[in-house]
Amino acid sequence: MASLQRSPAVKGSKVLMVGAGGIGCELLKTLALSGFEDIHIIDMDTIEVSNLNRQFLFRQSHVGQSKAKVARDAVLKFRPHISISSYHANVKDPEFNIDFYKQFNVVLNGLDNLDARRHVNRLCLAADVPLVESGTTGFLGQVTVHVKGKTECYECQPKPTPKTYPVCTITSTPSKFVHCIVWAKDLLFAKLFGDKNQDNDLNVRSSDAASSSYQAEDVFERQNDEGIEEYAKRIYDHVFGYNIEIALSNEETWKNRNKPKPLYSRDVFPEEPSQQNGNMDKNCATEDPLSVSAMTSLGLKNPQDIWSLLENSRIFVEAIKLFFGKREKEIGNLSFDKDDQLAVEFVTAAANIRAASFGIPLHSLFEAKGIAGNIVHAVATTNAVIAGLIVIEAIKVLQGDANNYRMTYCLEHPSRKLLLMPVEPFEPNKSCYVCSETPLSLEVNTHRTKLRDVVEKIVKAKLGMNFPVIILGQALLYEVGDDLDKHMTTIYAANLEKVLSELPSPITGGTVLKVEDLQQEFSCNINIKHREEFDEEKEPDGMLLLGWTQTPRVEKDDNKAVGNGGSSTSNASPAMLEEAEEDGDIEIVPAGKKRKLGEISKAASNPELSDVADGTKNDQKREVLDDDDGVVVMLDGENLDINKKKKLL
Repeated sequence: MASLQRSPAVKGSKVLMVGAGGIGCELLKTLALSGFEDIHIIDMDTIEVSNLNRQFLFRQSHVGQSKAKVARDAVLKFRPHISISSYHANVKDPEFNIDFYKQFNVVLNGLDNLDARRHVNRLCLAADVPLVESGTTGFLGQVTVHVKGKTECYECQPKPTPKTYPVCTITSTPSKFVHCIVWAKDLLFAKLFGDKNQDNDLNVRSSDAASSSYQAEDVFERQNDEGIEEYAKRIYDHVFGYNIEIALSNEETWKNRNKPKPLYSRDVFPEEPSQQNGNMDKNCATEDPLSVSAMTSLGLKNPQDIWSLLENSRIFVEAIKLFFGKREKEIGNLSFDKDDQLAVEFVTAAANIRAASFGIPLHSLFEAKGIAGNIVHAVATTNAVIAGLIVIEAIKVLQGDANNYRMTYCLEHPSRKLLLMPVEPFEPNKSCYVCSETPLSLEVNTHRTKLRDVVEKIVKAKLGMNFPVIILGQALLYEVGDDLDKHMTTIYAANLEKVLSELPSPITGGTVLKVEDLQQEFSCNINIKHREEFDEEKEPDGMLLLGWTQTPRVEKDDNKAVGNGGSSTSNASPAMLEEAEEDGDIEIVPAGKKRKLGEISKAASNPELSDVADGTKNDQKREVLDDDDGVVVMLDGENLDINKKKKLL
């Protein structure tokens, strides 16, 4: 440590840390103790109670304060002589531009989402600043090094995208508990407590709905003279009874499926009203609306208990009563928050009631919260190990020790008696549209698709651009920015609502779009291919982007190794992964034939080695898992094999 602290490369460096959470707290401490004297931290989050079990720089008194600022103040108490600058801001804010990044010798990422990671990756490429990326999930973790022109960039390989489910599965034919959670969270909760004017598939109507006592357009509105409990039971009967009966009327749907059972409150609740009423007074002691609890009202204590159908039904009704009784001002503006106790209770109860109707096993509140909030329970020790590895790689970068860069993977179980698996970095992917500028292709119906769809679903959602500019030949079709005059803003807004083939400069099959993000100093070309029809279930966007590195899905097979088809020569396993849920798809990254960084150096000095270095020696297989503290890429490389797999929740 003393030798590091005297190293000019360390002492004279200027380091940017992005993220001050689970990894960030450990990283800042390790940087300070390793002799770094000029550290800058960006984090937009504030401290929550749930952070305190692992983000050790924070205390109860810090809840609600800026993570970046509190982390800075905490470290300066034991390293007062160093300089730490904190920014309570979004790393995607315009102030953090190319010039901002160019002042740093290395950037260290401790982020928790794909969008921000891609943004930082592109700015580091544009500024030509090395990036050390990281992530953890439970006992698993990874650190990777990205240096422009020498190693692959963060986007050279596919990354997992948030899993989506067909609407018809969620609304009509759920088969897994996660389907029920999505229904309860994104449809029912949003309809009852969010914007009631939004389109929502819960408004099911039969062919004779006009004569029915259930008027779908009114059912979610509470009547002026209607009691809260009466309203709650009417909602219960509509979504768990009436809507199920409507679904059952389509006999074709249930030929090869188990039929659901309609549930009505009269059949679930006991006749004695005294047994079903909660005690709202038990919530009077709390002033925090996020702490109001239906469990408390009903005397249920253990979140790991699996409630019966009756208990779930009581929680459902009690939660609605509490929302209207104690949080009525929020109704109409609420969105699901995993830290909102009442929201979690409502979603758990609603999901379990729906699961009971469809014959799906019920889950505890603890399990349901993990699914609804995409929570992976973090391990502080893993964060500490990964933070140490980040600093080791950062020092190599600062010392120019390129031949010793390593991608290191932290394993849950030893492989060849190792828990840390170091691997030489890969060269840049020649097919990467970010660092190798390879053109993309977009299949789209140019006569039906609007420019807005391309901007929102492709340019922003899939390509991760924040301030896109779309150019066709010499024509500027779309641009955003505060410096645009009203006339141009009006023109671009009008273009968004036009179908592609009817734009001032028509986009048709065979044309090439240039798409830029001036903030990221990133651009790519998209070849347009006209296509008439799309599968609504498999291609819900009505477009297909080719050349974009989206992770393919694979079917589970416990008897085969997972990967890209490359061979493996060993039975060792870097991570013994069990199946945690039927829903657990393992994301596989096809790495293809690559060269290690050392081979690039050899090829540069001896051109005759270039072709040899493209051989199959370094075929690698990567298993990608998304998590709470980061995206973990588990490596199945030389002499490694994965025989078991699991989806970590």
